[in-house]
Amino acid sequence: MENYTETPLQLAAAAGNFELVSLLLERGADPMVGTMYRNGISTAPQGDMNSYSLAAAHGHRNVFRKLLSHTEKGKGDVLSLEEMLAESSELEAGSSSSQLDLVRTGKAKLKALKEAMYHSSEHGHVDITIDIRSLGVPWTLHTWLESLRTCFHQHRRPLIQGLLKEFSCIEEEEYTEELITHGLPLMYQILRASKNEVISQQLAAIFTQCYGPYPIPKLTEIKRKQTSRLDPHFLNNKEMSDVTFLVEGKPFYAHKVLLFTASNRFKILLANRPCGENTCIEISNVKYHIFQLVMQYLYCGGADALHIRNTDVMEVRPIIKFLSRAARGSSVLC
Repeated sequence: MENYTETPLQLAAAAGNFELVSLLLERGADPMVGTMYRNGISTAPQGDMNSYSLAAAHGHRNVFRKLLSHTEKGKGDVLSLEEMLAESSELEAGSSSSQLDLVRTGKAKLKALKEAMYHSSEHGHVDITIDIRSLGVPWTLHTWLESLRTCFHQHRRPLIQGLLKEFSCIEEEEYTEELITHGLPLMYQILRASKNEVISQQLAAIFTQCYGPYPIPKLTEIKRKQTSRLDPHFLNNKEMSDVTFLVEGKPFYAHKVLLFTASNRFKILLANRPCGENTCIEISNVKYHIFQLVMQYLYCGGADALHIRNTDVMEVRPIIKFLSRAARGSSVLC
């Protein structure tokens, strides 16, 4: 503590003292100034851990927003960071000093917000991380992964969907070993725990992007003893059928005895239906051939006899998962 000094604004931001932060800003305190060592040596020109980073690291979202709003009263709108940096590549040697100062300010501000983004993600304050991202600050792979990990542990499904959507915004140069050692295991963990179809499709798209355009090697299937529940001859056969599903306006004939034992979901659906007569149930939002594949899975007691096109996999899988008794033991992502 004797070798360096912190500004009053840094201390107030770290403590989350909103009133004191507001007062110091009104009196001219600069949130860009970081910790300076007494001998004048620092890893950054303006010092380490400025007020933005300290507020973000300690999760003081209201203080962080106050610091940002103070910045906006100057030249600038913080939202114009990307524009200012884009302009820097167009500036020529003859540009005015005011233009160059603007670019320098934009770069310094971006660097400060990147540092704050890192500290907020490291300490699990994902709301602040998202706030910073909304200002146009780019993701690093590390901040994205830490934010995703926090959202998963906190069961924040909407934020998980938003973060997975943002994966395509990460520059390829950010794809380091961390993606393999930490990123992919985390995403597979989310896939196993999730019953949300949007998240599953987003993860599938990311895995496809990571794998690249190369052909998938042939996988050796584990042969399981097929336990036929009912003769496949009865599949969609009107003979002895006591329940009819109406899918896309077309009938699909089934048998209650099979559905009761094959799926608890069907058991609940059919429980209150009158006995002794053919029950007609309309199924919406499912294509006929997809429903037929699902019923074939139930009648045959497995997927060995199924021939599913690649384009149908993502439609068949969630329905089978929903109906299958085995899926009921999965954890639910709240």
